[in-house]
Amino acid sequence: MASSTGFSLNFSPLSTSFKHNQVPHHGISNVNLLSLPSLRIRPGPMRLRVSCAAKPETVDKVCSIVRKQLALPEDSSVTGESKFAALGADSLDTVEIVMGLEEEFGISVEEESAQSIVTVQDAADLIEKLVEKKDA
Repeated sequence: MASSTGFSLNFSPLSTSFKHNQVPHHGISNVNLLSLPSLRIRPGPMRLRVSCAAKPETVDKVCSIVRKQLALPEDSSVTGESKFAALGADSLDTVEIVMGLEEEFGISVEEESAQSIVTVQDAADLIEKLVEKKDA
């Protein structure tokens, strides 16, 4: 049985061009490798990050609510990757953001789920999951 350790996967935008290479890998020579521009394997610590991509409209709405709750200027950069802490939110601000999201989307976020929200994308993904559950 073969095993693999110390790899991480990176995904990037898909491309229509593919390359077929032969590369040596840790003492194994002439390993056939299909190189996909959208998938790269590189040595390093094993990490897996799964992200459910929320609809852009949901992310935009969450960005707007975060801006409002934190009294940020309209032109301030708030994206899906924005961390609440980096935007200046403390724990009370985060609670108020969650309350604003609950009100806007007609959902209820349990405390355990609320504590796992770190970024705008986390919030948007959770909202879509809860709205889907509510509508089911």
